[in-house]
Amino acid sequence: MLNLSRDYIARDPRTGLPINVGNKKKRKTKAVTKSETGPWQGLRKQDIIPLAKGEIESAKSVWTEGDYQLTQVDGVRALQRLKGFASKEAHKVLLSSLQSENPAIRIAALQALPEVAIQKSDEMFDWLSVLLDDEDESVSEAASKALAISAPVFPSAVETILVNELRSSVEFRQNNAWKALNGLSETWPEVVCRHIDSLMLETEVKYRIKAAKLLRKVLRKGGSTAWDLVSWALNDESDEVRRIAAKTLPTLANREPRVATLFAERAIVDVDPIVRISAIKAIQNIDKDNGRAQDIVLSGTRSKDLQVRKACINLLPRLLSEDVLRVTAEELLRSETDSQLIKSLKEMVFDVELEGTEAQKNRFLAASLPVPQLDREIAESQGKQIGLAPLASDKKPTSEDISEKPDHLLTDTERVQKMVQMNEQIKKKEAERKNAYRAYSQDEIYGYDDDIAPDFDSEDESDF
Repeated sequence: MLNLSRDYIARDPRTGLPINVGNKKKRKTKAVTKSETGPWQGLRKQDIIPLAKGEIESAKSVWTEGDYQLTQVDGVRALQRLKGFASKEAHKVLLSSLQSENPAIRIAALQALPEVAIQKSDEMFDWLSVLLDDEDESVSEAASKALAISAPVFPSAVETILVNELRSSVEFRQNNAWKALNGLSETWPEVVCRHIDSLMLETEVKYRIKAAKLLRKVLRKGGSTAWDLVSWALNDESDEVRRIAAKTLPTLANREPRVATLFAERAIVDVDPIVRISAIKAIQNIDKDNGRAQDIVLSGTRSKDLQVRKACINLLPRLLSEDVLRVTAEELLRSETDSQLIKSLKEMVFDVELEGTEAQKNRFLAASLPVPQLDREIAESQGKQIGLAPLASDKKPTSEDISEKPDHLLTDTERVQKMVQMNEQIKKKEAERKNAYRAYSQDEIYGYDDDIAPDFDSEDESDF
């Protein structure tokens, strides 16, 4: 069955050419690490090709305020400086340099290869594969370094080479191959997933451990393929591989909670305690409304492993409502043997609103309505107490009245307070003197008050 969404191409009826409906986002490739700096960077561009071919024995270079006489090896290194139209000639010269009988020239060509290959890469990686097995160890090491630098930009060109180099018996070749695969995980995670898939089938556990360490990097962009790799790693016979794979579950829970829940359900019953703890951490990152996560936690509260039980019981208040939590804790108390967990469960069962102290219970009561000030004054005039506040008549003076103290017994603070009181009394008397000559309104003369005025609209005339 054809996939019409992919096979159908909209074309212009006049020209027959595909209609451009949008610009496809281009993959951003990681910039190639530049080679080491040196005097060869000071060569004139017109001298690079003749010097690299050996047509001239030496050329002058001005670099870092110094003059140098450079040879053919430096000319080959400088080929990476040629861009655009000159890159075709640089590519041709570099291929011939890779076939040189002089090991120094072959090393220089390998050092320039990653930059020149960006302009044109024909046949270069074929020669790179050949020089990895060069009889000269320094040439082989240079080829291995060139592979690590080029891999993030040329994944398809180095894919077959990496298959062999990742399993190489030579230490520096294997290390550089894994470095290349690590760089690929940032730019081409789908290619790395294919390598991890084959490495997880190796009988030697060291390859599976190294492959499992790359799972975290490919998980972000690897999609369903990366999920399958995590699933296989969780079933590996090696405890170390399963531990590394389980550590990716908390990260996966933030991105794909449903997938992480399935993996956590399997990992929580693993024989290794570290794997089980990683599964608990993943469940902590899952939404509390996830019903499957609640089932996993509830089953974990009855686990034989104390750490798993403790982690799951601590999660109960976050996942369950108060009523359900209290019932669940009561059931767990019947079978729990650990003293700390028993204490935690008892705290969950304890209902402060019903079983707490009087002060604790009062926190859940609604606040009483405030007593109007008028009612408070009437009650106090009759000697009745409202609330916990003492009556004004019962209040005992805390200190002697400042106004009654002689001036020589007053402190500086009390002397200031006495002056303030005297000023307030003077102002009060002045206000009373002014009010004595104030014209009163008719309502004030007859004692009318708006607050207790009769309602003239009411049919009941008893107030009159």
